[in-house]
Amino acid sequence: MGSENLVRYLRFIAANTRRYRLKRGFTQEALAEVADLDLRFIQRIERGTTNLSISVLVALSDALAIAPTALFRVAKLSPARPGRPRKQPGDKAPPSARYPIGRRAIGEKSGT
Repeated sequence: MGSENLVRYLRFIAANTRRYRLKRGFTQEALAEVADLDLRFIQRIERGTTNLSISVLVALSDALAIAPTALFRVAKLSPARPGRPRKQPGDKAPPSARYPIGRRAIGEKSGT
């Protein structure tokens, strides 16, 4: 990927992006939307596997309501955990997941 310094700073940015995202209560999807970035790009940023432009750093810092320099603070990048996070007790699927488009629940009457 590049020099050792580059890799080190990308890991700082990755760890700080994740830390501030969680502190603000954002999912990766929400951060991607607010920062106007692709979800997969956010995922690569948080893994420290992609090089960033200044415009992306500014978009991230604006979305997280921090100074761009906060992303460069020394921080430890935790190892990535594969798979989806487990649902917390009491979490419910959104209505769109419970009722696929064009289908009604069994026993539900139509509105006509």
